Amino acid sequence: MDERSLQKLQGVDSKLIEVVKLANSICPIVFRVTEGVRTIERQRELVKAKLSKTMNSKHLQGRAVDIVAIVNGAASWDMKVYKQIAVYMKQAAKQLNVEIECGADWGWDGPHIELKG
Repeated sequence: MDERSLQKLQGVDSKLIEVVKLANSICPIVFRVTEGVRTIERQRELVKAKLSKTMNSKHLQGRAVDIVAIVNGAASWDMKVYKQIAVYMKQAAKQLNVEIECGADWGWDGPHIELKG
């Protein structure tokens, strides 16, 4: 995992960090962490810009991360790619006995991974 991704994981729940790191090591698709913990101000900005639907985001509690897939050297926002990454996230979570949800399963927030509950 690259240094920038590791920095973005600061303050994130340790269980989710371990899932992301393990998934990163087993997933054939390169991905990086773009956001972990958010401030309330950042969340307000995202809701105002319609880039988030809630002020009750798990990012505020360090229980969610967003990733970006890197395909052919560039960021990809193709939902099919995020569905593939989700398979590896779930595999890593199962191996670590951690329950997660992947935004790709919701059909609209592919980059989002969060702890259940």
